[in-house]
Amino acid sequence: MQKPVSRRFGLSLSWHFLALLLFGGSLLFGAGSAKAAWSVDPVLRKAEKRYGRSGPAKERLHAWHELLESGRQLGERQQLQAVNQLINRQVRFSDDSELWQRRDYWATPVETLAKGAGDCEDFALAKYFTLLQLGVAPDKLRITYARALELNQAHMVVTYHETPDAEPLVLDNLVDDILPTSRRQDLALRYAFDAQGLYAMKGSAFKRVGSTAELPFWQGLLARMAREGFVL
Repeated sequence: MQKPVSRRFGLSLSWHFLALLLFGGSLLFGAGSAKAAWSVDPVLRKAEKRYGRSGPAKERLHAWHELLESGRQLGERQQLQAVNQLINRQVRFSDDSELWQRRDYWATPVETLAKGAGDCEDFALAKYFTLLQLGVAPDKLRITYARALELNQAHMVVTYHETPDAEPLVLDNLVDDILPTSRRQDLALRYAFDAQGLYAMKGSAFKRVGSTAELPFWQGLLARMAREGFVL
């Protein structure tokens, strides 16, 4: 079942303007990082104090914790399926203006799961950080902006690149199945970022167009994650 997406950035905006608009700080992981560097337990202890030890928020966070514990035993493709399924099932779509009373807000995974709601960016960020914690190499994952053609809206997904030349797989809140980009004719991938750099779609492949070192955006997100117990 499809869910609506939220952002409506015009396609006429240039790459550099979009980069400055959408991003804003150093990335969480350095280019040489092999995996996420945070422990689940202090994050969950802080979440319990903030959101309570019972109720729907606790149940969603507990399901996430269970996945982080059991998911390490899965193969990488199984991890993708498990993470995509859990986030899509535990989180409903809600626009930032409704959920956070702000035009644009990038929620931490804990905030998204505690609320049980988020927009396409929040779905993607929760999946991205969860997969990193499960041990998926950062150079296999990108946070990717696309155009949802049928809805005529900008959209965010996670793409998985098994090898640098492999066709990316798309983890999406619009479609539960994880499909290669050639089978997602409803999406036009535009650009992406990871810990190593910025990428723009040129022809049928992403090409690196810059470094994340000078991009200012995730400061608010990273500050909140640090307060939640994430080791950044």
